[in-house]
Amino acid sequence: MKKFIGNDWDEILAPVFNSEKYQRLHEFLKKEYATKKIYPDMYHIFTAFKLTSFANTKVVILGQDPYHNPGQATGMSFSVNPGVKLPPSLQNIYKELYDDVGCRPVNHGYLKKWADQGVLLLNAVLTVPYGHANGHQGKGWEEVTDAAIKALSDRGKVVFILWGRYAQNKIVLINQDKNFVIKSAHPSPYSADRGFFGSRPFSRCNEALKNFNEIPIDWQLPTKVTQADLA
Repeated sequence: MKKFIGNDWDEILAPVFNSEKYQRLHEFLKKEYATKKIYPDMYHIFTAFKLTSFANTKVVILGQDPYHNPGQATGMSFSVNPGVKLPPSLQNIYKELYDDVGCRPVNHGYLKKWADQGVLLLNAVLTVPYGHANGHQGKGWEEVTDAAIKALSDRGKVVFILWGRYAQNKIVLINQDKNFVIKSAHPSPYSADRGFFGSRPFSRCNEALKNFNEIPIDWQLPTKVTQADLA
């Protein structure tokens, strides 16, 4: 079995990784990385899966695709590298985080602490060309991430946080009898006032985890990120 990730996700996703469509995606990406600026770097494509194994996943926060400007993408949805200016969506997430559960805002956007606790920070598409949002949609990543969502849904007792229409379209993959779904407007400045603010996703998530007899997430991020903290 090919080891793309290095944990139990390799076995879960093996049927997709062994498919002809994934081989075409692989060849496409080799050319893209050789000729263009693609984010994240190839060593961080699977960071979300590497940090949060299938067995340890309790929560999924689903994004669309990575940030497409230099230095931003980490391989985790909504997360940016330390020292990078907070994107507007993440600023709004921090505002709701404070209003919902009282977490103090921090001056970085590195969300690894959430991933370490079982929050799979998953983008539906795992790569993006510089300056071209959605540039790798429809190239084959959706088969990988849809399979991951479906596998977690079948396992059950997962909280899926779906912000915005794109993420909510994935609800067809989720068994809502076995899992808990939180959906609202996207935290983008274009939509946050239309239902994201006041939606209380973090406290609702923790209540759902308690009902699943799981340990709630400590959403408070560290004030500083050291080199040792980086994935």
